[in-house]
Amino acid sequence: MPHRSVEQFRRDRAAGQERVLATEHLGIKRFFALDSGAYRDGALPGRTKELLGLAASMVLRCNDCIDYHLEQAVKCGWTEAEIEDAMNVALVVGGSIVIPHLRHARLTLDELLEERRRGGEA
Repeated sequence: MPHRSVEQFRRDRAAGQERVLATEHLGIKRFFALDSGAYRDGALPGRTKELLGLAASMVLRCNDCIDYHLEQAVKCGWTEAEIEDAMNVALVVGGSIVIPHLRHARLTLDELLEERRRGGEA
């Protein structure tokens, strides 16, 4: 499968998110509130939680989640080396099955870092 651009990911996520958040289903609303709350500052800073989310997403092999957490990690100011270190943890924990998702993450990270260098969204 070809790599989807960060811009396409953002468009797809925004459209889907808008549709999901329009629900009146209490369980869905509660889960989304729980999810967003989990990444706020607490005993661990929110920015650290983004690296945890990235590693978990890689081990669980969810490219959309990887893209989301990479974008958040870059926005939080993590360096390329720090993000790569978190990706290495995911690789060690998840093993070789994580390699395709590591490739995906690397391409996304390259795009996000280039965008940051240009002064863009990330």
